[in-house]
Order: sequence, then structure tokens, then C-alpha cells
Amino acid sequence: MLQIAVCGKPNVGKSSFFNSATASGVEMANYPFTTIDANKAVAHVIKDCPCKELGVTCNPHNSICLDGKRLLPIEMIDVAGLVPGAHEGKGLGNKFLDDLMQAKVFINVIDASGSTDLEGNPVDAGSHDPLEDVDFLENEIVMWMYGILSRNWIRLVRKISAEHLDIAKVLFDQLSGTGIAIEDIIEAKRTIEPDFNKWEEEDLIELTRNILHIAKPMMIIANKADLPTSAENIERIKAKYPNVIPTSAGSELALVNAAKAGLISYLPGDDHFDILKPEELSEAQLKGLEYIQTNILDKYGSTGVQDALNYGIFELLDQIVVYPVQDENKYTDQKGNVLPDGILLKNGSNPRELAYLVHTDIGDKFMHAVDARSKMRIASDYELKDGDIISIITRG
Repeated sequence: MLQIAVCGKPNVGKSSFFNSATASGVEMANYPFTTIDANKAVAHVIKDCPCKELGVTCNPHNSICLDGKRLLPIEMIDVAGLVPGAHEGKGLGNKFLDDLMQAKVFINVIDASGSTDLEGNPVDAGSHDPLEDVDFLENEIVMWMYGILSRNWIRLVRKISAEHLDIAKVLFDQLSGTGIAIEDIIEAKRTIEPDFNKWEEEDLIELTRNILHIAKPMMIIANKADLPTSAENIERIKAKYPNVIPTSAGSELALVNAAKAGLISYLPGDDHFDILKPEELSEAQLKGLEYIQTNILDKYGSTGVQDALNYGIFELLDQIVVYPVQDENKYTDQKGNVLPDGILLKNGSNPRELAYLVHTDIGDKFMHAVDARSKMRIASDYELKDGDIISIITRG
């Protein structure tokens, strides 16, 4: 299952983001290191389900369908707050960074209102520049990776030269356990000095930063977007960095909890909600919901939490959703379940790769595939499209 990591300094709303995205109950408090061990839970990304287009009622197996919206599971990890010096072990930083590196995408939650200092302590709103938080977090991750990459560097260079080893393979071995592919390293090397014998410290740090950007893309979550000091900061952050999403994790959490209690009708990512039981809501609760609608949903189009999950999976990781079926005429599996599974896979993948994701035996016995919409056989090297419904034909 694809994994997204929620990270940042303490007291910026990371656990609120995690809780609202996963509807779990991680402890939240306004002091550093509330989260000590990494918390893991299932969240969902959302796509239009083909069921409405096809006029069928689906009964999903590995996902959820709500009124034509398919909710596909991903894993989220909530890493404890990082502080300056984390790469040197400050604040249990080495452990937290090790937890962080298991993910494919980083969600860097920052306090857009500027009401927490660099170590996560509360300060007057607007007195801290949140742009510093973006630079700090990336630098901590880069320097931690650099420490791993540069370990015994002089000895490694001699060995590479003496044994005519592939530099990319050696770097890959150095970063073993971080989930970084050798292809990421090859790509990251393209913009630095080609002769590794001439690499200085700054070259290795630049290489490390390139690897991070390629292998572990990061988005910036400008949280607490509804606070008065946030609007100007958000514009400044967007002007300097890509992949910035304004959010109000607290608002999303309130809406999710109200929906779970049956008080409102709300689907994550929506720009509105419907109050179902106004008689069960206090005046303060009604005012709170009105505040969320006016200051978050009307202003930004959503709370930003679901947008962030979707952006991380579908844009930064370039994933698509494909629906494997056995019967291309009824869109069912062997048990008669309609559109049973939505599979996340890399854009550009082919039917054989899909077959292996479904099951190793199916991949091994793959013969060809059929497009369930057109009922036409497709080539094994056909590039799957988002929303494709594919019947896999196997031997035996």
C-alpha cells in the first residue's frame, strides 16, 4: 500500500491533519513531542467511480464507493515533530527521520499563521515567518541523508576506482533501507560534476537534495489557513515554493466528526456540507459550522486535507486507478462482485504489470487483456489509462 508521511515541527497541526485524514484518534496537545512513536493508519484518496457511467451498482472489495466516488486506501504515517538539529539526533531526530523515509511522499505541515516558533513553541500570531519552517525541514532531511551517503566516503571512492564499481550502485547500497531506487540516483547525478573523484562536500549535499526531490516529493500544507495572519503568508509561500495547499485540519476534523455522528452530510474534499439534525446542535456548534463554511470552504473550496492526499498520490506520484475484472461483460470478478477492486498504479503501466499487482500467479500466467468498455483485446504493452476496466486473460 502506498504510504504518505505527515511531518513538520511540533505544534503545527500534524496530528489534527492525520486524524482528520484517517478518522483515527491520535493524541493531540499543544506541546512538543506529543507524538513519540510513528502512528500509522489508513486514509483514502478519491476518484470518480465508473459505476455511474456504466449504470451499475458496484460492491467494492478493496475500497469504498459513496455515491459514485471511489475511496481508495493508502497508508499514512504521522512522524513526531522535528526540531533544528534533528539530523544530529536532537529531539529523537534520527529515529523520526528513519520512520519518515519509509514513505513515498512527504506532507510538510507548517503553521501558516506564524504562531509557533522554529521549535514548535507557541508565540504571538504573525511573529514567526513560516517560510523558515519549509527550509528547515528540508535541510534536516537532506543533512540526515547526506550523513548516510557520505559515511566512509574517502574509502568508498578508493574502492570504486580500484574495483571499477558503478558509482550509482554504490550510492544505492549506501542508502539501503530508505526506499530510494537506483533510477532516482542516476537521475539525480545528471546535474552535478560527472567525475565523482572531484566531488566536494557541497557536491554530495547537492546530490542528496536532488535525490530527495526525485525520490521523495514533498508538498507544503499551509495549515491554520483560516486565521487572520495566514492569508498573506500563504501568498508568500506560494510565490517561493511549488506544491502548496492551504488547509484547515481542525475544520476538517470537526466536519468528519460531525458527519460520523450523523449531524451533517459531508464527503471529504467537498466545498459544502448539509446539516441533517439542527435540533441536536447547540448555538455554538452552529456558529462553528457557519465559520468553517464562510472562512474555509467558501474561501478555499475545501478544507484542503483531501486535496492534499489526492495531490500527493495522483500528481506527485503520478498514479492512476484501474479496475481489474474477470467478466468484461458484467464487470465482475469470479464471485460476481461488480467493479470489486480499484488498483493504484503508476501512470504508463501496462496490463502485465497490473496482473502482477493483482496477484503474482496471475502475472506469471498472463496471456493478454481485454478492455471491458470496448470488449477489444489490448496489447500487453498498452499504456493503461485512468479509469480503465480491464479483464486479464491467463493460461490454464
